[in-house]
Amino acid sequence: MRRCLVWLRHDLRTLDHPALQAACADPESEVVAVYLRTPRQWALHDLGTARIEFEQACLPSLQADLARLNIALVVAEVEDDTQIPAWMARHVVAWSITHLYAHRAHEIDEQRRDAAVAAAVAGHACHLHLLDDVCLVPPGRVLTREGRPYIVFTPFKRAWLSLLATVPAASGAPPPRRACFLDLDAVAAPPACAEAWVRFWPAGEAAALARLEQFIATDLSGYAESRDHPESDGSSRLSPYLAIGNLSVRQCLQAVQRSAGVDGRGAASWLNELCWRDFYRHILAAFPRVCRHQAFLRATDALPWRHDAVDFARWCEGRTGFPIVDAGLRQLREQAWMHNRLRMICASFLAKDMFIDWRWGERHFMRHLLDADIAANNGGWQWCASTGNDAVPYFRVFNPVLQSRRFDPQGDFIRRYVPELASLDARSIHAPDAAMLRARGIDYPPPMLDHAQARTRVIAHFRALRLLQTEA
Repeated sequence: MRRCLVWLRHDLRTLDHPALQAACADPESEVVAVYLRTPRQWALHDLGTARIEFEQACLPSLQADLARLNIALVVAEVEDDTQIPAWMARHVVAWSITHLYAHRAHEIDEQRRDAAVAAAVAGHACHLHLLDDVCLVPPGRVLTREGRPYIVFTPFKRAWLSLLATVPAASGAPPPRRACFLDLDAVAAPPACAEAWVRFWPAGEAAALARLEQFIATDLSGYAESRDHPESDGSSRLSPYLAIGNLSVRQCLQAVQRSAGVDGRGAASWLNELCWRDFYRHILAAFPRVCRHQAFLRATDALPWRHDAVDFARWCEGRTGFPIVDAGLRQLREQAWMHNRLRMICASFLAKDMFIDWRWGERHFMRHLLDADIAANNGGWQWCASTGNDAVPYFRVFNPVLQSRRFDPQGDFIRRYVPELASLDARSIHAPDAAMLRARGIDYPPPMLDHAQARTRVIAHFRALRLLQTEA
């Protein structure tokens, strides 16, 4: 009898699930799935409460979906990844498992964990099968003519687009098993979850698919124009579902192709975002140091970053005195999510204006974002800090006031998240005058720094670093 164990990680769905499909390929095979909680590992990787709760909230509906396929979902807990090989070995023996299936991980710690699991189960005549899932084009397949990974986005995108025709179509759910060797009624239900973010992101695969369909039907055509304007909420808001695998990136691509192809302006713009998602995952796979809080451009580690806990706390709390920055950080606190344009503005402000170590901000986002993903988060922060793989030089420093006037011209987004400024007009709300605020009795801090001076300072630091490199 062929018995298969599907190890679920960040792929909490039944549709378009390569590991599940492979386990069910033989109609006679019996299949069980497992999800392992690892609290200490989550803490080590800076995963915060929102991200963890969102993932846990998806488990009850996933267990029910799998039960309809006669597949049990076992939810167990170990302290961290070091205990997983022994857990897998024990249960491979206890359940007479012949094949273990999972999706390939690209982070360095996770790769070592999977290698340890493969060795542990191999001793019990069980083979670990790792399949590609998280990217449209798997890492290692988008290479230069010299066989090296691309380190700049635009040439990567050209090569990536040429390979999209090779992306397999999204598949449905596998056919139900005839039986399960575990008693489905006896398998414990996942622990209850507070679902604190359910009003913004209903949990589960069905909710993810509904959001994808809504976005394609109503928002995709105008995505290119609205995506950068936080008050219009023109983003897809699919990133939390993609981060935990309620939705596959192939389903996203197929939805675009099915609705309008990839030639429309909105569709092309969204496809560009999917390409960025793949790009940062490819960088992480090819350069494992970025998993370890190290700069892609190693020389930038010599920059004299500030480590001011008081100033950092003001940034975290949204009390910088720059309304668009404060609005973004307060949105993060309220929704456990932040609009992408605001992520860039807030990250640039911390790393460039405040000149605080970008890794502090990277960690803060990982601990608070519902869609926390190490590759996208690290890539975005290094792009903003000019420590990463970016064709634009270090002198790009976002002006928060100009960004505010351009992308929130009427100040509607600011009014929503910085309500103490709601009475200000569309001109003054982006950079309120301190005297006017005092006269009106508005409790809002003055700007914590002068942007022009901060810009001059950070550029000087980067130029000094370049001079040192030249002299060396």
